[in-house]
Amino acid sequence: MDTWLAVASRREVRQYADRDLPEDVVRRILDAGRLAGSAKNRQAWRFLVVESAEIREQLAAAVYEPTNVRGARLVVAVLAKASLDTGRAMQNMLLVAWNEGVGSCPNGIADLERARETLALGEDDELAIVLTFGYPAREPDPSRRSPEEWSGRANRKSLDELVQRI
Repeated sequence: MDTWLAVASRREVRQYADRDLPEDVVRRILDAGRLAGSAKNRQAWRFLVVESAEIREQLAAAVYEPTNVRGARLVVAVLAKASLDTGRAMQNMLLVAWNEGVGSCPNGIADLERARETLALGEDDELAIVLTFGYPAREPDPSRRSPEEWSGRANRKSLDELVQRI
C-alpha cells in the first residue's frame, strides 16, 4: 500500500472479524514498533502481548471501551513513558497493521491501577496504552478512494486552522 494512502485511509477499527491473525502478521506489527526511531536509540518501551483470556477480560474492564479488547485478535499493552518516541512506535504498529489489512484501535485506560494489577506490572513499569488489532468486521477497501479523497472526508481540522507560516 502507498504510505500516503495508508495514512489518509486508516480509521480506528472497533469491531473485529472472528478470524485469527497469522503469526507472521503479528510479528510484523510488533517488529514495526521495535523499529521506531527513539532518542539516543534507547527504545524505552516493551510490548506485552496479552494472550490469556482471563487477563484479557480483566484488562477489558480497565479500558474505556471494553468491547475493543474483548473482540480483538491481538492485544498489546505498551509499557513506556508517554513520549514522542512511544507515539512513533505505536503509530508504526498501527500503520503496518493497516498495510496488512488489519484494523486497530488505541484504547485509553479508564482504571490505571486495575490495569497495572491485571498485567502484574512492577512499580517502575509505566503503562502507556493498550492497542487492539484484528481483521475488520466490515472488509475495508482503502483503494476505493484516492488519498486526497480520504483526506477530504476525514473529520479533522483543516490545514488552514492548523498551519501558520511565519
